[in-house]
Order: sequence, then structure tokens, then C-alpha cells
Amino acid sequence: MKHNYTKAKNYWSLHLPRWARIIFRGIFAIILLIIFAYIGLAWYINTHKKEVLASVTASLNDGITGSLTIGKMETTFLEGFPRVSLRLENVVLRDSLYPTHNRTLLTAGRAEVAINTLALVRGAIEIKKIAISNAVIDLFTDVNGYSNTAIFAKKKTTDKSSGGGGFPELRKLTLDNVSFTADNKKTNKLYKFKVNDLDATIDYNSDGWEAGVDLEGSAQRMAFNTKRGSFIKDKSLDGRFDIIYNEDEGFLTFEKNRLDIGGERFQIAAKLGVGESSKFTINIENNDILWSKAAKLLSPNITEKLMMFDLVQPIAVTCDLVGDFNSAGDPLIYVTAQIKDNVLTTPGGDVTNCNFTGVFNNQNDRKQECTDANSAIILTNFSGTYANLPFVMKKASILNLDNPIALGDFTSNFEMKNLIGLVDADLLKFTNGTASVKVNFRADIENFRLAKPKVFGLVNIKNANVTYVPRKLDFKDISVNLNFTRDNLEISEIILKSGRSIVNMEGSIKNFLNLYYTDPQKIVLEWKINSPQLHLGEFMGFLGTRKKTQAAIKKNRKGNFTDDLNLLFEKSNVDMKLRVDKLYYNNFYATNAKADVLLTDTGVFIKNAGLNHAGGTLVINGSLQQSKVSKYSLDAAINNVDIRKFFYAFDNFGMESMKSENLRGFFSSKANVTGSINDDGKLVPRSMHGLVNFDIKRGKLLNFDPVTSVGKFAFPLRDVKNIEFYNLKGRLDVQGEKVTIHPMQINSSVLNMDIEGIYSFGKGTQIYVDVPLRNPKKDKEITDKDELAKRRNRGIVLHLKAEDDTDGKVKVKLGGKKEE
Repeated sequence: MKHNYTKAKNYWSLHLPRWARIIFRGIFAIILLIIFAYIGLAWYINTHKKEVLASVTASLNDGITGSLTIGKMETTFLEGFPRVSLRLENVVLRDSLYPTHNRTLLTAGRAEVAINTLALVRGAIEIKKIAISNAVIDLFTDVNGYSNTAIFAKKKTTDKSSGGGGFPELRKLTLDNVSFTADNKKTNKLYKFKVNDLDATIDYNSDGWEAGVDLEGSAQRMAFNTKRGSFIKDKSLDGRFDIIYNEDEGFLTFEKNRLDIGGERFQIAAKLGVGESSKFTINIENNDILWSKAAKLLSPNITEKLMMFDLVQPIAVTCDLVGDFNSAGDPLIYVTAQIKDNVLTTPGGDVTNCNFTGVFNNQNDRKQECTDANSAIILTNFSGTYANLPFVMKKASILNLDNPIALGDFTSNFEMKNLIGLVDADLLKFTNGTASVKVNFRADIENFRLAKPKVFGLVNIKNANVTYVPRKLDFKDISVNLNFTRDNLEISEIILKSGRSIVNMEGSIKNFLNLYYTDPQKIVLEWKINSPQLHLGEFMGFLGTRKKTQAAIKKNRKGNFTDDLNLLFEKSNVDMKLRVDKLYYNNFYATNAKADVLLTDTGVFIKNAGLNHAGGTLVINGSLQQSKVSKYSLDAAINNVDIRKFFYAFDNFGMESMKSENLRGFFSSKANVTGSINDDGKLVPRSMHGLVNFDIKRGKLLNFDPVTSVGKFAFPLRDVKNIEFYNLKGRLDVQGEKVTIHPMQINSSVLNMDIEGIYSFGKGTQIYVDVPLRNPKKDKEITDKDELAKRRNRGIVLHLKAEDDTDGKVKVKLGGKKEE
């Protein structure tokens, strides 16, 4: 050993100059001095634990208005070298009003305190580092605004040169397994955090201090308003804070830095007021986060509204929180999102190729408080494709999240066949045409559906072909303009072609959209219809029962309007003013037709219908009750129509023996009848019931077999194939297949007859005919009515009876009613 020392001494003597050797020896002496002093200090603390503990406790208590108690103290020299480290156990910090509110500010199982060694030599306690483990920090403010943080209120002192006192300039703070709560009963705010590990390094300057903080923990509650719920509830926190405190301004400034929240990476910046100011501003950014995950970081009242929607791809989002920790209201929440080439899912369907800038804020009116009622979701430059229909909205908004209102503008141009995404082909099938839409809208949102909407703008449809499948109706080359004016829908410039029919229409629906969403059966479409030619047979599908669509059994068809339109077509009413130049229905042909027609879900009602037919006029009022076999009711007045054409137009009214070719003359009638029409628009045979009064002028009966078969034997010298009638009047009661003929006189060129009885379209014909055999031509020159009546029944009167034979044909035989 001595040899090695001598060798080292000789080495330093040969290689170092004298002044270097002096400096080296001085440094070595200082190190030895520090070591001996440190050992001596350790000996002192170990032998004076009570005095040192009392000094530390007194130093900490000197800056507070409450009490700090420390259960036990141990020294740990090497951990804090060259400072002296003290391990404090069972540390409890309480304010002076603890007996009133029973909320302990700090409870720590262990605290490591590093003390300035030189200051301790001077007899002062200067704490440079505090490390707290297994602790609970509870900041509490009661409903009157008193806070247990008042324990740190500065004491008044008259000796400004005394120095020391209070919490001195900490250089380092660490927390391990610490729960932090800030509960403000006055403002309904609650913040709870769990700190797994926090390491802060503090540097002081003339303006205040700067700190670098590394944090690993979790946010259990962050409720700016406990009535609304918590932000980032039960989310992990991991990141770094660079903090600047300016004592003059009284703000903590958090520079923008990374912070992982719930596994999502954010950039966080903030400015928090301390001391007299309690205002704060927090800025949060994330350029790659899913909509659903971002929404779940907000309070439940906001999350619930935002989760109505979703975006498939990640988005860029920012959130600004601006408020006052001592304010009872919600903070300002301002969220922005940039959406590019994404897929937006909504309760009403999905939007693909979606692009927009979205903003949410809860203070849409800056003069009002931050509430759900004052909240808004605003979308600008919104474009996308909905159910294969491209659209653009320059601005769309949802206001007042308590009672949501949607408003905005909507523009779209598309081919009509693409509507298959909105309307099923088993209801409406579009095969041609284009449409353009440009509207502004405003509507309430109830249970995620639009209600009480107001729409302003135009929908233009051109050259569309559509089939209304339930009634097998085909329309071609449809052109229409739909003009939405506030509550009403104005429909103009409609050109509709169906087969050989051409229809020009215009109309309006009062309070259309509101009733469409709430009560479609109250919708009344007021139509003005003009047509140069209309074939009713092409529209008879409206009179029969509707074919059931498959829409009712389909489920979960978001964005599909089939059910709504199906209900609309079934329940809505149509009030038509019909004007037709040429009207066709099977063999029926009329001109200058006019009618007021009401179509409802239960039937068709016709008022004041008038037309020219067969050289005369018809005036009709009636109704048609829809079912598989539709029931009609008809009140008609017929004036001076050609009887041959009239019978031909109505298929001889179901008669088998009397045809239109048997009749000539001009027919007038008043009829009040009911009957049935099948799905094909055909009159159901033998279904008619009612009363018919008629009058035939200049009538002729030609080649009517029941008459000619008898006349050729009974009146061989008379022209029974061409019988002329003079002012024939009668009354018929129609009861299905049977027609009751009230007593009726027939005065003709061949013979006179008195007829009454029942004519049956099936079985049961029983007609009684009294035929004076006197030739009417003998009385041709007599004009006196009384004289004619006397002469009418002179001579032989033949009593005949027409009734069914066994073979089902009507046979005429002798035997009148008077003989029975």
C-alpha cells in the first residue's frame, strides 16, 4: 500500500505543475470536508429526530391556515445526496374548518422530502423536492363558495426581510398512486383523477416558474356540470406537460404537447387561471380518430346526440373548452371536424363519398348561456351520395339539442331510376327520366325523424316513366314541377301520358309535409286536370283493390321511403276538377266532360259531372266504394241522348234479349241506382239496384225477337220489325237481375200495349201485356186525346203473358194478369 502511494505521489509530482497540485489538493480537501459534514449531519438528524421533525412540520405549517400532521419521520441520506432526504409517513393536511365539512385536503401514506443541506446547517428548513405516494388529495368547495384550499392563503407579515416560511421553491415533485378530487358543490363541478406516476421538474425565473411534467394516470370524472355528466370518464391519461406560470398574469399556460386519452393520441394546450382568476381555456386536437371514439370522450348529453351519427373512417377533430372553474354554468364547448371521402351513417340512412366541415358548439347565441338548448351542429360544404343520389348542401344545421330543429339547403340532380334506393320497385318502378332538386328546409326532429317540416324550393322532373305497381298503372313521359312554398306544395306543368291518354295537371296540397309525417289521411290534393283525350279504362286500376306490396314485411331499411309513400297513396285524398275534351270508357264516348271528383282511401265521389254523349247530355253525381268488387252509387240525369248509342255505350245494361241495334230514338231519364264494378272496370252483371224513370221520343223497336216471334202470327199484315213509338214513358225498379216494370202504356205504329211485370236477366221473367188488336193506323187522324183513349181498347184485347220456359228462354203465351 505504502509503495503504491509513493508511486502515485511521484507520478503526480512529475506530470502536474505545482499550481495544479495545489488546486487538486484543495478540491480533495473540500470533498472530504463535505463528506465529514454530511456524516456529521446524519449523526445530528438521527440523534435529533424530534427536533428536525418539529422544524419541518413548523416550516410547512408556517404557510398554511390549518394543520399539517406527520406521524413518523425517517432519514434516507443516499437517495437525496447531497441533500438530506426525509421520509414522512401518515401525513394529514386539513384546513381550519375541517370539523364543519369533514373533507381532508391531503392524506398521504408516505412523503419523501428533500431538504437543502446548507440551509439546514444554517438552521433553516428549505424543501427542494417532495415525493408523495399512496395519497388522496381532496379539494372541496361547499355550496357557499368556501374551499378547503383556503389553507394556503398567504399570511400577513410585517417583517419582509425575515425570508423563509411557507412552501419554498420546490425543484421537483413526484406523485405515485395518488387520487385527486376537486369537488365544487357551488358550481356543480367535479374532477377526479388517479395519478399512477407523475414526475415534475420546476425551474424558477423572475416572472414565475416553468415546469416539465410527465404523467401516467386516468381521468375518472371530469364534470364541468355534474347534471350533464363527465367528459373523458374512466379514460387513461399518458403524456407530458410543459407548464409556464406567470405570477403577474396569474395563469398556468400548458404548451401544446402530446397526451394520450383512452389510448387515443391528442395534442393538448391549455391556459388555467390560479389565485384570483379561475378561468380556463383547453384546446384538444386529434387528426386521426374515429367519430364514435371522439364522441364518447364528451359528456353523456352531448355523446347521446352525436352518437345518432357515425363516420366509418377516422377524422380530424379539434375541441376548445372555455369556461370558469367557479362558474355554475357549462363551459363553452366548440368542436370542429374535417370530413373527407368518408361514409356517414345516420338514422335515416348512409351517405357515401361524404365531405364536410362540421362544427358543434353549445353557445350558438353568444348572448345566451352554454346549454343544450343553445347548442348547434353546423355542417358546411356538405356533399355526398345518399341512396345512389348525389347531393350538395352548402350549409345544414341542427339547433337546440333539447328540442332539435334541422335546417339547411339541399341540391341534387339524378336519374329517376336511381330512386330504387329510396322507393321499392314493388311500389313505384321508375325506368326513365331525370330530376333536379333545389330546396331549403326546416323541420323538428322527434325520435330521429323529421316532423313539422317546412320546405322552400323546386323539384323538377322530366321525361319520367313510372309504374304504380299495386294498381298496375303505367305512366310515360311525365314532366312535373313541384314548388314547395312554406307549408304547402304547389304542383304545376304536369304532362302525363298513359297509353292513349294525355293529361295536363296542376294542383296543390295545403300543409303537405306536416301531414305527410304526422297524419297522411288528412292530406287533400287539389287537382285541376285538363285532357284532350282520356281513356278511363287505363285508370280503372284506381277503382279496384290495391295489390299488396312487400314493403310491409321488410325490416331495417334505413333511408327507404316505401312504407311512408305506400301509406300516403292509401290514405291521402284527391279533390279533382276534371275537364276532358274527349272521354272514352269501353264503348262509351263523350265530349266536354266536366266533373268534381274526390278520391279517398275508401272510395271515389263524383259531383256535378256533366258531359255530352250520343247527341244529348248527362249529369251525374255518384260514389264508388273500393273493394275487390267495388260498389257504386249513381244519381244521373240523361237528356235527349241517342238511345241506340246509349245502350251500346253501356253494354245494353246487361240485357241479353234487347240490344242497342233493336232501338232507335232519343232517350231521357232520371236514374238513382247502385251496383258493382270489378277490378277490370266492367259492370258486374245483375248487380244493379235502383229506380229508373225514362222517356223515349221518336222511338223505334227494330227486329226485337220477342215481339217479332209473336207478331208474325198475330199481326201478319203489320210491320212488327219496325215499330214506331210515340212519347214512350216508363218507370223501372231495378233489383239485381230483376227489373220491375210499372204499368206503362206503349203507343206504337203496329199496336198499342199496356205492359207491367218483372223482367229478369236470369230466371223469373213475368211480364203481362194487354194488346188491343185494333190497328192504331185507323185512329191516325184523330187528335182528341179523350177520343183516342176511348177508341184504344175497342174491339178484341189480347191478354198475353211473357215468362221463362223450361229451356230458360222467354216465351209469350195467352193469359193476362186479370185471368190469374
